[in-house]
Amino acid sequence: MSERTASVSRKTKETQIKLELNLDGRGQCRVDTGVGFLDHMLDHLAHHGRMNLKVEASGDLEVDMHHTVEDVAICLGRACAQALGHRKGVRRFGSASVPMEDALARVSVDLSGRPFCVYHVTYPAQKVGQFDVELLEEFLRTFTNNVGLNLHVNVPYGTNSHHIAEAIFKALGKALSDAVDLDPRRLQVPSTKGVLE
Repeated sequence: MSERTASVSRKTKETQIKLELNLDGRGQCRVDTGVGFLDHMLDHLAHHGRMNLKVEASGDLEVDMHHTVEDVAICLGRACAQALGHRKGVRRFGSASVPMEDALARVSVDLSGRPFCVYHVTYPAQKVGQFDVELLEEFLRTFTNNVGLNLHVNVPYGTNSHHIAEAIFKALGKALSDAVDLDPRRLQVPSTKGVLE
């Protein structure tokens, strides 16, 4: 079977992004968004999601990081949807519970085609370095909308904002890896309706 790959480009007055994704990769990641903490999170996502990811992005960071974070999420979501195609044969559901020292993140996904994001996370500090942690929710909601994904993120406890964020992206990678895996027993779209939309 051929690998499920996609390339997406996006150019606006605020950002310029080129992104390549291989859902059937080995966790190789080369990203340069200009936002160090976002690069760090994408590296965790790709590694634990066993996907190859390449991102080149430049944005109006002199304004703030918001546009870059949001537009990278748009491109990643669109690439994921494109690589999934008709979604025939995928396992569809995935979940992972990942500890990171003091923090625990529980993430569940459904490749339903219907976007919805539930995000129950409290950060003890609102910044990690210069990065506003509220942008992580923005990233995940935007990613969800562009994939057509039902995403639930729950962090029951954690005392370090960096650890919380890292646990979320590791868990998301593992959950996505399970959901996009192909089930050799399933040849059709995994829905009683016959479509995922």
